[in-house]
Amino acid sequence: MKSGIPVLLAAIIILVCGCTDNKEQENNLISISGAFALYPLAKKWAEEYNKIHPDVKFNIQAGGAGKGLLDVTSGAVNVGMFSREIGDEEKYKAIWWIALCKEAVLPTVNSANPYIDIIHRRGLTKEEFKSIFINGQPSAWDSLLVGSTNESHPINVYTRKDAAGSAESWASWFGMKQSDLRGTAVSGDSSLSDTIKKDMLAIGYCNSVFVFDNFSGEKYAGIDVVPIDLNNNGKIDKDENFYNDISDFLEAVHSGKFPSPPARNLYFITRERPTDPKILDFFKWVMTEGQKFVHNTGYVPLEHDLLLENLRKVDPNVTYGY
Repeated sequence: MKSGIPVLLAAIIILVCGCTDNKEQENNLISISGAFALYPLAKKWAEEYNKIHPDVKFNIQAGGAGKGLLDVTSGAVNVGMFSREIGDEEKYKAIWWIALCKEAVLPTVNSANPYIDIIHRRGLTKEEFKSIFINGQPSAWDSLLVGSTNESHPINVYTRKDAAGSAESWASWFGMKQSDLRGTAVSGDSSLSDTIKKDMLAIGYCNSVFVFDNFSGEKYAGIDVVPIDLNNNGKIDKDENFYNDISDFLEAVHSGKFPSPPARNLYFITRERPTDPKILDFFKWVMTEGQKFVHNTGYVPLEHDLLLENLRKVDPNVTYGY
């Protein structure tokens, strides 16, 4: 009997040590879920932050802004990624948030659309977009672009199935909600962009990071942008033509030439103001040192005063120049 005691004690010690190690790993974990729009930048921030804080672990999952909100309110994750303006629903749930950067939703078509040259020259007005996505009319590219009664090229409209910041931002441009948008519903940004690439007659909307390749600056193969005829004169003027590469487009978002919405701020959200030092430190790093990765990852930095306002929510003692 005595010989079994050391073995039992050893097993208990191993079990206790194992639980302690697991608890330490859990305590060093920052779990994040939500908007596809913010996912690439959040991953980049985590990678760079880990270079100076290798002890902090990240679990980052995209699933849409709605999922991020649900996961935060249920306590499933520490942080949500959110890609539409903070509204009454979030304020009612007492969600705490910080704005991080800016991005935009773009109207998109297949690059092999039979009328692509006309689309590039004339674009579509806000009212034409609204008619297609809200009213379902016109139903054919032929009648929309050349006034033809031979409607042999139907407009195949696609929208988001999941609760998505991009869908809410796109609909809010028309003064509507995601539930008002018509079209075949697809889950996720990547699935929606892939669907448009496979359908020659498609029209949809995608976050800019799913339209432009950040490394080449060019649009991804198979997808193209429908320019917005901002002054309603039936053509895309020189100062409306900023969709050729990512640099031109980001500058248009920054300057306000591209409207907001469908451009919008992106956020981290939590159930309440975090008290966990590692989360606060990560947030502060994101809004200071981490900002140098914003533009290079395909996003638009916030104006300095707005960035400072949100940074002070994390650290009230920060100075103007931080």
